[in-house]
Amino acid sequence: MKYIKLIYLSVFCGIISIFSFFNIAFSYYLNFYLNLNTYIYTFLISLIFTILFYISNSNDVKKTTIYEKILTILLGYFLLPLLISIPFYFSIYNLTFVNSYFEAISGFTSTGFTIFDNIRYVDPSLVLWRSSSQWIGGLYFLFSIILLIDIFDYSFKKSLTNFISFNKAETFKQSLKIFLLYSALTFVIFIILNIFGIRMFNSLNLSMTFISSGGFLPVNNLSSILINNSQIIISSLLMLTSFFSIFLLYNLIFTKNHNLNFFNEDIHLLFYFLILSFIFFIFLNFNNNFSELFLSLTSSVSNIGISLDNNSINLSFIFLIIVMIGGSFFSTSSGIRFLKIYSLFKYSINEILSYSRPKNIYINKHLFSKDSFKLDEIYKYFLSVIVFIISLLMLTFLLTLSGIEFESSFKLSILTIMNTVNSSMFGLADFSFYDLHFATKYYLIFFMIVGRLELLTLLIICKKFLFKN
Repeated sequence: MKYIKLIYLSVFCGIISIFSFFNIAFSYYLNFYLNLNTYIYTFLISLIFTILFYISNSNDVKKTTIYEKILTILLGYFLLPLLISIPFYFSIYNLTFVNSYFEAISGFTSTGFTIFDNIRYVDPSLVLWRSSSQWIGGLYFLFSIILLIDIFDYSFKKSLTNFISFNKAETFKQSLKIFLLYSALTFVIFIILNIFGIRMFNSLNLSMTFISSGGFLPVNNLSSILINNSQIIISSLLMLTSFFSIFLLYNLIFTKNHNLNFFNEDIHLLFYFLILSFIFFIFLNFNNNFSELFLSLTSSVSNIGISLDNNSINLSFIFLIIVMIGGSFFSTSSGIRFLKIYSLFKYSINEILSYSRPKNIYINKHLFSKDSFKLDEIYKYFLSVIVFIISLLMLTFLLTLSGIEFESSFKLSILTIMNTVNSSMFGLADFSFYDLHFATKYYLIFFMIVGRLELLTLLIICKKFLFKN
């Protein structure tokens, strides 16, 4: 364990124990005693791990290397879902360990694949636990980005300095700030959904789904929750919380420095989203029901993936492309990231033009930034795209070998790596994960984690342990 920073895992074990306590209180208050013991087990076990990890790491004062940080994050993605899987495994539904762990990983990575065919028959306390696993996983993802900030590009790190201090002496203060902001946004989403007439229990679950870009729903069909156009539109807009940077509203309201450099990525994303909305409204609104189409659009760009049942699957390929692009670097959504693709495209065009018109000077910088992006950033972007393509081909091949037809394998691979739930707009709403072979479930578990990690981190680990001098 010399490469692992246990204090980081101790914090999240503590958060799991807190949510376990909330579920115990929820079960007692509403007389849901069927799975009560499972939350007591989870509370005690996660509390023990919290204390043990904290004690084991209390005397560790050495400087943390980037390899130790990556291994810590990676271990957390395997270990923390083990704790989350306890209520699934010991529930009354007789789930195997593989199914329980699959459900926990799917929630923690905010993917949303589920082995439950009918949520209506699932105990409400367990439904709430599924949503909680997404919320915890979304927070873990945000903390992971801060921990791994050294491997990201300079322009991204600079854009965060308006909100975060990278002074190691203020680590706790900055972590608390992220936690409070994430919690406050969740609460705001919950209140807004209640104002628009959505049932409180559904609002609570949806708020944790939207903020974490998760895919778990408290019901089988979203159409049973969103019953009018106003609810559809407001839910669509709230999904964008996990598309833009989580710091966007904070920087707009509470900071005096409104330099465009601090909003560079979000401004690009805003124009990207507005252009997509215009195209969908003018050219793709075949059924003259833009509110439902708009929900599918916002769900795709934020990598949530949920949709209404009557959504046409004729646009599934377009939605998959949007899912692959993804949103902000510091949001809870996944994807390759729009700014990466834009930067690669602009750099490639400038390179082509520089050869055709050598006397002209072409500057590689974003529209709303004074800083030019550096060549090593372009290399990182290109490498991450290559790793994504390789991962996609590998998983598609493995799923095809498992007996899944190629089209479904390819779509499912994209959704797995992009941590997006399978729904009707991708033509996979009826796909059953429960019936998959256990080996196939482990493939999906591994690639769900790969999709949640910054893909560059895997190459760094490989370089460390496979290419030692």
